[in-house]
Amino acid sequence: MKIYNTMRRRKEEFVPMDPNEVKIYVCGPTVYNYFHIGNARPFVVFDTLRRYLEYRGMPVKFVQNFTDVDDKIIKRAKEEGISAFEVGDKYIAEYYKDAAALNVKKASVHPRVTENMNEIIAFVQALIDKGYAYEVNGDVYYRTRKFLPYGNLSGQNIDDLEAGARIEVGDVKEDPLDFALWKARKEESEIAWESPWGLGRPGWHIECSVMSTKYLGDTIDIHAGGEDLMFPHHENEIAQTEARTGKKFSNYWMHNAYIMIDNEKMSKSKGNFFTVRDILKEYDGETIRFFLLSGQYRSPINFSRELMDAAKNGLERMRTARDNFRFLSENGKDGPLTEAEEEAAKKLDASKEKFIAVMDDDLNTADAEAAIFELIRDANTAMKDGATKSFAKKALDLLLELSDVLGLLEDKEDDAVDAELQALIDERQAARKAKNWARADEIRDLLKARGITLKDTPQGVQIVRE
Repeated sequence: MKIYNTMRRRKEEFVPMDPNEVKIYVCGPTVYNYFHIGNARPFVVFDTLRRYLEYRGMPVKFVQNFTDVDDKIIKRAKEEGISAFEVGDKYIAEYYKDAAALNVKKASVHPRVTENMNEIIAFVQALIDKGYAYEVNGDVYYRTRKFLPYGNLSGQNIDDLEAGARIEVGDVKEDPLDFALWKARKEESEIAWESPWGLGRPGWHIECSVMSTKYLGDTIDIHAGGEDLMFPHHENEIAQTEARTGKKFSNYWMHNAYIMIDNEKMSKSKGNFFTVRDILKEYDGETIRFFLLSGQYRSPINFSRELMDAAKNGLERMRTARDNFRFLSENGKDGPLTEAEEEAAKKLDASKEKFIAVMDDDLNTADAEAAIFELIRDANTAMKDGATKSFAKKALDLLLELSDVLGLLEDKEDDAVDAELQALIDERQAARKAKNWARADEIRDLLKARGITLKDTPQGVQIVRE
């Protein structure tokens, strides 16, 4: 497998330190609101990376943090008349709801900043002891210029950064490039913790360095997130972590591109801003996931109603194929594969090989979806006049296997036929046999109201769920 390593700006073969435990850290949400479609892209993309590595036989330890201490959280707490802790609890719970709708698996560990304060304080103190940080009036700053590789990840030149920086009136930093590791409490209503430098709270960047090293060790395999985090957040993480440990922080850096809204970059100030919670009112979570995987993760993708409708139609094709394959695997002809099915089975195997090849090429989920549709096309062609149970079972198993890697076709509703439904199906069949068309039509309408259509086939009655 090759992945694009942002640090080196090229695709590189992925060689984990330990194939029995791939260590991945992904920056999680700041929990002051529902997450938006831009946040959802890294959640879905790197969940898919995890799924694919596990599919290829490499267990993953996956850490994704919750930032539950932040200026935005303090502001939201004031607006809602609750504590910052309660804001964090509330929106972490809401994150889990929306992430589950997108079939995003829970991380191996979901650490919270508020649960790691002792480790954060110790980390900051270690940087002071090493001369990489200094305290002024209860604030602690990192000496950016002391870390010589600073800017390598984002390709920034430190002299250009200095030219663009300005020291504000009253700023007490030694250098305009220095950034905050710890912030002194400014007013009594602010959430704060005791520290060697007085009451305060951590800066944003320090938390990921602390939680990554705590849960995954000094060096990890992959650090991932949106490209908006590359600078300054990930750049600062590298500076802090490597100054503290003296070791390479991450062997690979992966960044997904932005989402555009009707061909413009999504921005709160422009008002073209959509939360996943709002989108779920019109589209189900799997449709959103299908859409997010329909472009290669390093390319910007455009969000629009037309593209969401196209994703909905594409996913419906997959669901219909699944239902048809399942029906024929239960109701098809007995016996081994026919000669024609043997040839068709080779095409299905070729689709699987293509799926693996494109996923091995920097997680190309767009071409992976195309490989699944090739599988569906070839299977449907072979089954147009019916199929053996064994061929239909092969097609079904392969479709579900590959779809699961992408986190698709994991419908939450129970597809089982309950006793009441089976009784109506049997009664309709009896009514049709007795030429009681009025009752047969009445039952058809009752089932349609429940989102169920009955399709009469040579193999029997097939249930089609809308």
